[in-house]
Amino acid sequence: MPTTPTVHFEAASALAIVVSSNEPLLFLSDDLKVIAASASFCRAFEIDPATVPGKHLSELGNGEWAMPTLASLLTATASGNAQIEGYEIDLKRPNQKTRNLVVNARTLNDGDIDHIRLLLAITDVTDARAEARLKDDLVRDKAILLQEVQHRVANSLQIIASILMQSARRVQSEEARGHLRNAHHRVMSIADLQRQLSTSKGGSVELRTYLTQLCQSLGASMIADPGRLSIEVTVDNSAVEADVSVSLGLIVTELVINALKHAFPDERTGAIAIDYRSTNNDWTLSVTDNGIGMPVGGDAPKAGLGSGIVEALAKNLQGEIKLTDADPGTVITISHREREPASLQTEIPTAA
Repeated sequence: MPTTPTVHFEAASALAIVVSSNEPLLFLSDDLKVIAASASFCRAFEIDPATVPGKHLSELGNGEWAMPTLASLLTATASGNAQIEGYEIDLKRPNQKTRNLVVNARTLNDGDIDHIRLLLAITDVTDARAEARLKDDLVRDKAILLQEVQHRVANSLQIIASILMQSARRVQSEEARGHLRNAHHRVMSIADLQRQLSTSKGGSVELRTYLTQLCQSLGASMIADPGRLSIEVTVDNSAVEADVSVSLGLIVTELVINALKHAFPDERTGAIAIDYRSTNNDWTLSVTDNGIGMPVGGDAPKAGLGSGIVEALAKNLQGEIKLTDADPGTVITISHREREPASLQTEIPTAA
């Protein structure tokens, strides 16, 4: 069939677009011979433009474009049986760095329906991939460094706790000894928190494992007779940010220490239950004991360091503290409720 002037014009236009493109492009026949190459392709891959037209793709340069898989995909694309989108290849040349390339190919309708032509676009992603790997390496190194710091902090806290316990054994005052022991328990609980955080992955902490291990550590250090006192933990599948987990862990530590010290006098048996559950952004933490309950009136204890710590941490988490009688024992509940924005609050009119 004779070639019409329109076909000649469209073919010439396609050729001109390829040659002048700022992107590396190849214009190929269906048998993978090069019709034209963009100047940017020749510059990028150090190929003499005069040697390109009429050559088979596999003959370009020093033969580095002889890639059987790429050739097979291009042939299938020309026949309409495949399409190349974001296919990655490695271009290997003697005495040069391997380049990571992403190629896309499609058939090009230039008006000549008797001859299928292909447009092959090449993007060099070598530097981008290297930068991404460097960023990953930096993130990984930072994570390793953070874990090392957390381990060192935990170890230092254990040394401090050991010194506190030695001091408690030496002092004569029972009151001073009690204060030092309390400080020892607090430092050990923080050390345990640090140790657990150092093994957490990503930026979140799974609370069930976290609080369970924390309470096991508290029980091991403070409960001499596991047959008399126990700590039970019930937590849903919640995961929170690391800083939130620290606050929750310190709250649980203070409330459990307080219950172990005051709720079970005179070798009384009993149990402490920790419960945490959340829905969307709302959550509730409760610590319940079945001990003697909270003294009231003149027998009520003065607020101590532990109470101040719990109140400050709860306020930081925007939580409300509620103390109730468990009959027997005491329930301390800290709850957080996401408040509806004022702009969404509407007043329902009442009937006149």
